[in-house]
Amino acid sequence: MLKQFKKSQWLGLIILTVLLAFAYLQPFYYPTDENLQHLNATLQASSPKYWFGTDHFGRDMLSRLASAIRLSFSLIVISVLCSLVSGLITGIIAGYFGGMFDKVLGFLCDMIMALPGLLFILLFASIAPNSFLALYLGISLVMWVEFFRMTRAISKTLAKSPEIESSRLMGMDFWYCVKRHFLPKLAPVMMTLSAFSAGNAVLALATLGFVNVGLRPPTAELGLMMTELFPYYYEAPMIFAQPIIAVFLLVLSFQLLSGQVK
Repeated sequence: MLKQFKKSQWLGLIILTVLLAFAYLQPFYYPTDENLQHLNATLQASSPKYWFGTDHFGRDMLSRLASAIRLSFSLIVISVLCSLVSGLITGIIAGYFGGMFDKVLGFLCDMIMALPGLLFILLFASIAPNSFLALYLGISLVMWVEFFRMTRAISKTLAKSPEIESSRLMGMDFWYCVKRHFLPKLAPVMMTLSAFSAGNAVLALATLGFVNVGLRPPTAELGLMMTELFPYYYEAPMIFAQPIIAVFLLVLSFQLLSGQVK
């Protein structure tokens, strides 16, 4: 699959790899507690002691950025994987069997789409503030809709194709058809949709943190860091810009990987 990557997708993969290496290797090359406060060293510029400077509580910005990227990426991977698997299964079932399966799953999809995606996630985050599980459920359900709708649309067309009819006449069961016909056709579309959804999930998580609805301090989260540092943007613009740049690079890497940016 990597051989089929465009130049833009390779660039996205490189950016994402660098970000993840920066985040996950931080405990080894820069072992610093992201919540440790140094009130006599607030809003410090980059220095040999504080590579990326410090925030308004004197907490090390490099360690907080690394922790925030790890948190965002972990939530995104879990949400995308769950949405992808559930969306594939339900979408293929609805498209292949139709009838009551299609009606019930389609009605559930319409119920979730009755609210805008960000508002739906906001509702879950408000019910259980500072809950990783609530954010995961909200983001996963919103992304499930996209995976389900795309899979169902393609599956309905494939279910009527000559190749599926031939497999049925030969006595092949449903799971054979899924493995032999559905998955090879759906895989490229799902990969693109997964990368695109991951970028949207980054923005959703950062937006919730920015409006102070998602996770709570002292958790290192990119949107929350923007909110906390916003009053100091004039005094320490580079410190304030760091979580913004991290969100930008994360979203850009996923957008490039999805092939939407050429």
